[in-house]
Amino acid sequence: MNNGVSAAATLPQQFSGVGVAPGRVLGLVRQMPKAIAEPDAGEVAPAGSSIEEQAQRIKDAGKAVRAELQARAAAVTGEGREVLEATALMASDPMLIKGAIKLLSAEAPGGARTAERAVWESGAKVAETLTALGGYMAERATDVLDVRGRIVAELRGLPAPGIPVAEAPFILAAEDLAPADTATLDPAKVIALITSSGGPQSHTAILARALGLPAVVAASGVDALADGTEVYVDGAAGSITAEPSGEQRVAAAAWSVQASALSAFTGNNTLADGVHLPLLANVGTGADAIKAAAAGAEGVGLLRTEFCFLDRVEEPTVEEQIQAYGAVFAAFPGKKVVVRTLDAGADKPLPFLTNADEPNPALGVRGYRTDLTSPGVLARQLEAIAAAEAANAAEVWVMAPMISTADEAAQFASMCAVAGLKTPGVMVEVPSAALTSATVLREVAFASLGTNDLTQYAMAADRQLGPLATLNDPWQPAVLALVKMTADGASLASAATGAPKPVGVCGEAAADPALAVVLTGLGVTSLSMSARALAAVSAVLKTVTMERAQQLAGLALTAPNATAAQADVRAELPILAELGL
Repeated sequence: MNNGVSAAATLPQQFSGVGVAPGRVLGLVRQMPKAIAEPDAGEVAPAGSSIEEQAQRIKDAGKAVRAELQARAAAVTGEGREVLEATALMASDPMLIKGAIKLLSAEAPGGARTAERAVWESGAKVAETLTALGGYMAERATDVLDVRGRIVAELRGLPAPGIPVAEAPFILAAEDLAPADTATLDPAKVIALITSSGGPQSHTAILARALGLPAVVAASGVDALADGTEVYVDGAAGSITAEPSGEQRVAAAAWSVQASALSAFTGNNTLADGVHLPLLANVGTGADAIKAAAAGAEGVGLLRTEFCFLDRVEEPTVEEQIQAYGAVFAAFPGKKVVVRTLDAGADKPLPFLTNADEPNPALGVRGYRTDLTSPGVLARQLEAIAAAEAANAAEVWVMAPMISTADEAAQFASMCAVAGLKTPGVMVEVPSAALTSATVLREVAFASLGTNDLTQYAMAADRQLGPLATLNDPWQPAVLALVKMTADGASLASAATGAPKPVGVCGEAAADPALAVVLTGLGVTSLSMSARALAAVSAVLKTVTMERAQQLAGLALTAPNATAAQADVRAELPILAELGL
């Protein structure tokens, strides 16, 4: 009987996005508070105040914000610390601060502004400039707007915008999350992240994986959900449902049991046929390394050395670097630690090394290329790495980011030899390095695939843009083909030189248990990830043989798109459903 209520009216509200961290949870939504309100363009400076006084207020507010962010950075480790330190630099950025001070003058176009309005307009201009540059610099626009709001709040004597405070755990919803906020999320309070924009390699996605929080990004409309709405989040499927069904409630409860039952990683990852495939950890500090060792990591597959440089206005001394690297090496005596040399430029500009005026920084002087414009910095870093190795028992390998040609690989290997480092390698992030891996790897001992950058360069898709999230996906068959090409090239280089040429993966792709199976089948010889992902990846890998992994890799390679590749492989791995992954 028709009672006048349409069937559609009873359907739960559904949102679809990109799942970036697995998990199934139920919870109440709390929306990220809206940003600081825009200062009125008609505001006037307090009577009797001078331009100099208002300029000093802006400088002081910028310094206060920078100090606050640096203090927060000191309280966290790993990627969170790196993000906060990079954002802190923005608070004293000359483009932002000097631009604001110029707008205080009556001679400025449109007349004099108040300090608050001047900061607001200057921030908007800087963000617009960065957005127009595209790539990594467009990502920094988010940082600038976040810092702008913090400085205006400081000038007004208001608390800075941030994560909502609640007694009970909640699901955090937002249009997007500022790096400074995602870096200090408390996983005891925030049980999942859902955003209407962002991409699979955004700060939100990367830090959600590092914290082990289920997360879905690029889910249009979730930023309009009312506070207190109960939702079901499936981080693997990339779906959010308001008014969850009974079946979804059961699934969430089951995942909670599955997650707690997932055994700890034993520290020796083998496939079902006994093939050993080392699982390593991505770290940034000595504290990270200690945690990774405790989690069973078989070594370090990526030591990000930027943490030693990011909050500096001048290059750290060799002695300072020796101490920083040595703290990591000390946590892994007798085990491999792969050090990535300074990956400055693009999203990590440094005042003593990079040029902020490049028209396209993502394709500019970054990574290894900085040695062209600032010779000496890389050589001193290699000197420090060698000295730290000599003082510890770790087996140190060193790789350069942004290597494009065999000539560059040979030059880097020569620099390592001069420093006394015996195992040089390259990051494969630029498609040209994958395409010519057979010649590139004749010059060095190993390669490590940086799937984050390799994906964005191969697909010509900015990894921070939500609308391009489906393109910027490591499941893309074209990206997987480049991975296989690199592994095949390594085999050819090994045959030509008579020496093994291992190929690892240290990008975010390695932390996806299903994709880890595919990468193994493509010929990758080790996987490096956040320490939190080790147990899940190992639990899945131990259920497949190398032959089965190769079959599933072939399935993904021949899929028409990333969605189909992922779905086809997941359908063949029932262990994922059993473990709630």
